[in-house]
Amino acid sequence: MTSSTASLDLAAYIRDIPDFPQPGINFKDISPLLKSPEAFRACIDRLVEHYASLDIDYIVGIESRGFLVGAPLAYHMNKGFIPIRKPGKLPYKVERIDYTLEYGSGSLEIHADALGEGHRILVVDDLLATGGTVAATRALIERLGGNVVAAGFVVELEFLHGRDRLSGLDIHALLKY
Repeated sequence: MTSSTASLDLAAYIRDIPDFPQPGINFKDISPLLKSPEAFRACIDRLVEHYASLDIDYIVGIESRGFLVGAPLAYHMNKGFIPIRKPGKLPYKVERIDYTLEYGSGSLEIHADALGEGHRILVVDDLLATGGTVAATRALIERLGGNVVAAGFVVELEFLHGRDRLSGLDIHALLKY
């Protein structure tokens, strides 16, 4: 990590969007962070630094903002990247899981041959809220024989207690609200 990015305040690059996607939700938007070369570099560098010694085979990114964090993280850590997608987006045979969100329901898919028995996985996304999406992702990975060992986020909404649904994982968030 460069000295100019080491002290950068990433919270200054998170924008609050009230009442999105529904009234009462205060959305934490990472778009300003992604737009800033310095903030984006600091974000990835800090995640690389935290997970550099973690014994993993793949990084799994959750659609869609998890791709923006997971792909460069995988590149810097010299690991493969596996996307978890919304239904109908993957072209090959898939495994699917349906789950509930804090404001509705969702479904996720992964290629059926994306990983195998015993593969160690780091799951990444932009935000940890209630933990429902990551818990569903973990269940999907375990269905294929993988072992989720850690989950990394840019932002964690601590008041929603999402990490409580993710017992046994090394959970790391760069920013906590």
